[in-house]
Amino acid sequence: MKSINVEISEGIATVTLDRPPVNAINNEAMQEMVEVFNSFADHRDVRVAIFTAAGDRAFMAGVDLKSVASAPGEETPLSSLTDSGAISRSAMWAITDCAVPVIGAINGPAIGAGLAFAACCDIIIASENASFGATEINVGLLGASAHVSLLVGRHKAREMFFTGEMVSAAELQRLGAVRAVVPRAELDATARELAKTLASKSPLAMRLAKASMNQVEDLPLKEAYRIEQTYTERLVKFEDSAEARAAFFEKREPIWKLR
Repeated sequence: MKSINVEISEGIATVTLDRPPVNAINNEAMQEMVEVFNSFADHRDVRVAIFTAAGDRAFMAGVDLKSVASAPGEETPLSSLTDSGAISRSAMWAITDCAVPVIGAINGPAIGAGLAFAACCDIIIASENASFGATEINVGLLGASAHVSLLVGRHKAREMFFTGEMVSAAELQRLGAVRAVVPRAELDATARELAKTLASKSPLAMRLAKASMNQVEDLPLKEAYRIEQTYTERLVKFEDSAEARAAFFEKREPIWKLR
């Protein structure tokens, strides 16, 4: 792939966006994201994913404005001709609906679409030089206020969206959106340590937990909890569920068989 690098080891898939100089994305990069994150659904060696970017200048400096201004070519998908936002939605939902948890390791400013992609991750760890902003209004565009609202409350989201101002990673940690803020040199190791913790859990339980949370996130409590109970009922039918309880009582590490 031209813009995405993938490395898999110890059950962890590290997905790195690499579009110098500032990792601004175009349709080709987003299509690669769709392919990569969707592929984990049937990848038995992937238990958790880390989404990060190359370099220190930016995690993702939004959409490549040159691609926005350019005329569509013959390689442009027909769906993008009639619905220009289709590919970006597909890329975002590929992360949101990824079969395994996705840790966002935000290595620099997440601007515009960069904020939206970061918000699609399940857990966010950021470097001290990271910042977040929905800056589209500054360049004659509108962004994804719904994604901003995933990270912060209503009034802070509107403040960020209307002003186009950048917010520090430390501020988002204070607001509960970011798990940890660490020096840039420690970001990769910190994200991987968390990934190892998630990868040590039952892979089947983790996948069902991700699917369950995605399904109930915006539902009323009673309806949501009933759905969660059905997911629990599905989980306990697997051998790995019994193995989890046996390992707990026997005070040993579980042996997952994915069955």
